[in-house]
Amino acid sequence: MQRADASPMAATRWRHLPNLLSVLRLLLALPVALAIGYRDYPTALVLAALAALSDAMDGFLARRFHWQSQFGAALDPLADKLLLVGCFIALTYVGVVSLELTLLVLARDVVIVTGAVAWRVLLGPLTPRPSLLSKLNTLAQITYVLAVLLTLAWSQAALPLRGPAWAVGALTVASGIDYVLRWGARARRTWRNKERR
Repeated sequence: MQRADASPMAATRWRHLPNLLSVLRLLLALPVALAIGYRDYPTALVLAALAALSDAMDGFLARRFHWQSQFGAALDPLADKLLLVGCFIALTYVGVVSLELTLLVLARDVVIVTGAVAWRVLLGPLTPRPSLLSKLNTLAQITYVLAVLLTLAWSQAALPLRGPAWAVGALTVASGIDYVLRWGARARRTWRNKERR
């Protein structure tokens, strides 16, 4: 009887694991950026790889065991954004990633955050729904950062990075435009429905 009661309690505890992994990624954002800034690239690579693994794991666990939550839906992209923005800024600081690419990444995130705040103020609660293009963009940015750090940390890993940088830039612009168009149309529909009530 005691064992049967313990099972639901254990399941309840485990359902917070995806959020804990997102918090871990959030906490790793500053150490990764600092390691890059101090040019400790092996440490930055290990921490960034750990953060990328946590991103893959929290998404898998949430979908596999239906451990999704509104808090997790907001925390996961926030952790991704802070980690990636910190990495791009730090890599630009050490002269490895172009300023133009980092500004594109920053501009897209500023547009998304501004849109989310405006939605919350004008229309009410917002449930994040990243599109496939947005997910591809995040994957491309994480892969690019890891490739750059691998090249810096291991001199024999002379990976071609110019092409991937252009691909990341194109995906960043495309996903930003997609975000504005999709959420702009949804906001207009929501506003009209709100006025009819």
